[in-house]
Amino acid sequence: MKKKAIDQIDLKILSILQSDARITNHDLSNKVNLSPSSCLQRVRRLEDENYISRYMGHVDLDKICRTVTVILTVSLHDHSNENFETFNNAVKEFPEIVECYTVSGNFDYFLRAVCPDMKSYLALNDELIEKMDGTANVSGHVVLENTKPFEGYAIEALVE
Repeated sequence: MKKKAIDQIDLKILSILQSDARITNHDLSNKVNLSPSSCLQRVRRLEDENYISRYMGHVDLDKICRTVTVILTVSLHDHSNENFETFNNAVKEFPEIVECYTVSGNFDYFLRAVCPDMKSYLALNDELIEKMDGTANVSGHVVLENTKPFEGYAIEALVE
């Protein structure tokens, strides 16, 4: 199936869905000035073409349990493809590591880990270093407060 070009209405649909994925098709169609059937066709096309890969609910962990969030910076000693692959595979083994970015600059990776407590984080840190067999420096930065949580992309501003 050939991808149809994305237009301003598609962008508006994406912006609305990322902030309220539970919006009814009827309400969404009203917000983008389309008939409900046309709106649903567009949403399905955006899903089929992987502009929308999944829907998630934001869970407020503070209401469920206590956690420690740590931003880790990682520098690999050896910049071979094999070492990057080893690290990427190691990270996937830790469910507590919820994000991992390969970056440029002084570090090779930024990770975000969410653990039940500092003891659990320290165990994760030790195990990650052990898996890398001394080929990486890992430094943790405990998050004291999330002053601007992620609430979606500024899609329409990014596409201008």
